[in-house]
Amino acid sequence: MPNITVELLSGRTLDQRREFVAAVTDSAIAILGAKRESVRIVFTEIEKTDVANGGVLVSDS
Repeated sequence: MPNITVELLSGRTLDQRREFVAAVTDSAIAILGAKRESVRIVFTEIEKTDVANGGVLVSDS
């Protein structure tokens, strides 16, 4: 059973998430031989104030 955790900056739409999980699930089936019903994907939303790249908060860039 693949358990896939995805960290995203907040702001993605429900349709974007639907498209993403469909594509990732299809890839897990094709590459890993997983059963569709066993692919689990969990999203964790991160605020722009919680992430820094190159020493700068994403919210400041």
